Amino acid sequence: MRNPPHIYTLTGNLLAERTLEFAGWAAGRTQRATRETFQVGGKGINVSKMLTRLGIVNTALCFTGGASGAECSAWLHAARFAHRAFSSATATRAGTVVRAPGQPETTFLGVDAPPSADAVRACAEFLDAQPDGQVLAVCGSLPGWAEASFDPLRAALGRWRQRGHLAVDTYGPALVWLAGLPLALVKINAAEFGQLAGTDSPVPDALLMMGRHSPVERWIVTDGPGPVWFRERDDSPARLAPPPVREVSPTGSGDVLFACVLSALFLQRRPLSAALAGALPFAAANAAHPGVAEFNLPRRREGPNSAAITGLSSK
Repeated sequence: MRNPPHIYTLTGNLLAERTLEFAGWAAGRTQRATRETFQVGGKGINVSKMLTRLGIVNTALCFTGGASGAECSAWLHAARFAHRAFSSATATRAGTVVRAPGQPETTFLGVDAPPSADAVRACAEFLDAQPDGQVLAVCGSLPGWAEASFDPLRAALGRWRQRGHLAVDTYGPALVWLAGLPLALVKINAAEFGQLAGTDSPVPDALLMMGRHSPVERWIVTDGPGPVWFRERDDSPARLAPPPVREVSPTGSGDVLFACVLSALFLQRRPLSAALAGALPFAAANAAHPGVAEFNLPRRREGPNSAAITGLSSK
């Protein structure tokens, strides 16, 4: 029996993230936090956290640099987080999450930090050295993507698609380039999908149009707490409604969704409709809880009717 594929996540824009908790806060005042915590953020890191919660063996790839990057590396090692960090001459970006009871969670992000050319090259060489048949999920923004320094990584991603599974949840210039490849999966929010498709048509119509012009095999189009549209090549677009929850923090819910879908598609070999139906309760549970992938895991639904739990409707 063949071993299941290993899942790698790639975070192009790591985050050294501090969470400050207040009894209450308002702009324009000096305020003292009641609690402070540090964690490493970034979409690929979030996806790996959720995969680990599911018991899925995975490795997070990222770029670290400067004092903030050293702090991230120390946290990842202390947490025994399976990862491979590529040292960059550029300092890792920093960010702050502010929480207070009864107030919306607010996140402040530092300036994007493009990895240095040596770090990009090291990442490309690592990817080329992995065996065939593995899964790579490219997650979040990739600052510096349009620069010549990213040539080795673009080439490595092109080669990966020929010998493994490539899934992406990114945007901007990287997404435009990657969507020209026969990717296994693209997850994208509705606003970015409209920009990529170059149309303000309804999502199902845009999915049909992209099916004629893009070689991507599967699409997932999210819209916050609204219904999620999806399509596998040659199938009609369909949608699923996530379970209703009282939202506490939406941060990372899309990453939780992506992780669950990756597991179901490439390890359990489920169709996209069943993978997404199984993933939505996990994403909803994350939105109803502070933090990322730190909620109590919902009970999994198995069997042919699993897609019905969130109301699948085809158009």
